[in-house]
Amino acid sequence: MDFRSPSRMTDTDEGILDEPYRPFYNIFASKPVLVKQNNEYNRVAFRETPLLGCLLFDNVSSDARDHAANERTFLSWLKLSVYMAIVSVAIVLSFHLNSKPSPLEKRFALPLGIIFWLLSMACMVSGLSNYINTIARYSHRQALVQTGWKTQIVFTVVSSAIIATCVLFLSTNAERK
Repeated sequence: MDFRSPSRMTDTDEGILDEPYRPFYNIFASKPVLVKQNNEYNRVAFRETPLLGCLLFDNVSSDARDHAANERTFLSWLKLSVYMAIVSVAIVLSFHLNSKPSPLEKRFALPLGIIFWLLSMACMVSGLSNYINTIARYSHRQALVQTGWKTQIVFTVVSSAIIATCVLFLSTNAERK
């Protein structure tokens, strides 16, 4: 299976590229990018033109399942990032329903909110870089491992921050009673 430039595409490839404009999933009316998966593919799939075109991979063996799993992993990282950003805003605003925040809570609100915001951005960057690296490896037909030491470090720091914050909140509530 060799990579075909747009001038050497087959009739079926041309049929895919001539699909009519669909504004609900193709907002910019860009043609899809056909990524021919083989070991000699020496390009970065995300840098193919048009830049805003969707990437189309050959569905050989379990490729569709692998791509769907990769997208779900990215969406999980994105969801974690959004949750962390929401928590950071809630902490900074000192969201209390029944009582006023204590001086200790007021003092910790801004730094803790900033820490959660930075961790939110770290989750976003980690998920996006993992997604882009995995897509690049799919285009080269290379074996891949979904997790690495960078992902483990981000996940460990995020989980440690969540546990430490829970302990902090529980201890401030215990002092108040």
